[in-house]
Amino acid sequence: MSALPTRLVIDRTACAGHGMCYSAAPALVESDEQGDPVILLDPVPDTHRSDADTAVSVCPERALSLARTTPLPASEETSR
Repeated sequence: MSALPTRLVIDRTACAGHGMCYSAAPALVESDEQGDPVILLDPVPDTHRSDADTAVSVCPERALSLARTTPLPASEETSR
């Protein structure tokens, strides 16, 4: 069984828009016109996992986190 995909998650209430995440991981996060972060790759590809870890670690507000996604149960997946 393969590992579950990882998502980069932003807590918008904690984010102060310092921009350190998109400076640290420009392939994963960019700034919108207000300076707020926008996730570019969801889920995070394995090739960018270290960049995601760096983005999380440099956030002074701890507004970024990594979360494992859980696959849909087969019954829900087929009903979509």
